[in-house]
Amino acid sequence: MKKEITVTGKTIDEALANAKTEIGVESEDMEYDIIEFPKKGLFGMGSSPAVIKVTYTIPEENPALGMISSLVKSLGLEASVTSSDGEEGELKLSVDGEGVGILIGHHGETLDALQYLASLANARSKGEDSKRRVIVDVEGYREKRAETLRALARRMSARVLKYKRSVTLEPMNPYERRIIHSEVQNIDGVTTHSIGVDTERRIVITLDRGEKEEEE
Repeated sequence: MKKEITVTGKTIDEALANAKTEIGVESEDMEYDIIEFPKKGLFGMGSSPAVIKVTYTIPEENPALGMISSLVKSLGLEASVTSSDGEEGELKLSVDGEGVGILIGHHGETLDALQYLASLANARSKGEDSKRRVIVDVEGYREKRAETLRALARRMSARVLKYKRSVTLEPMNPYERRIIHSEVQNIDGVTTHSIGVDTERRIVITLDRGEKEEEE
């Protein structure tokens, strides 16, 4: 997005420095036209500053980042929202600060809703990030939840192997189910499949390798 400002200074260089300070960009990111050259005047009388018109480009804010930032601000939370690149190329938005726990909800339900809305906002934009998957996290909740789910997968797999019975887990969202599936894949003797639809979609951990299994 291009913007323009008019800046003055005792010299052209000073006007450029003032412009840099005002808009917060480096000199190479600016273009300028001289409107008036500085005049010294006579005995200090009739002097006038240099006047330049500066054109500069600022990056457009990602719509998902803008939406989450606006929400945080509207709730009066003292928090920051930052963006980064995930390991698989996804766009990660992190919210950190005081009182942000209300954005998580029970088992991350509120957080999932925010992520869904942020994903919609991103997908409907025409920016270069529109095709990227969006992940919204609050105070590192998702990684903490992921470790809890990995531990659950290991614990339930051990139960299946010990008692030779399948185990059906509570309903989970797609992100959480992927974590369970991935963790169980690393455990010999058990496998997973999903049952149910929509919000009632659940993972079932069962014996693998054709071992005889009792019905719960």
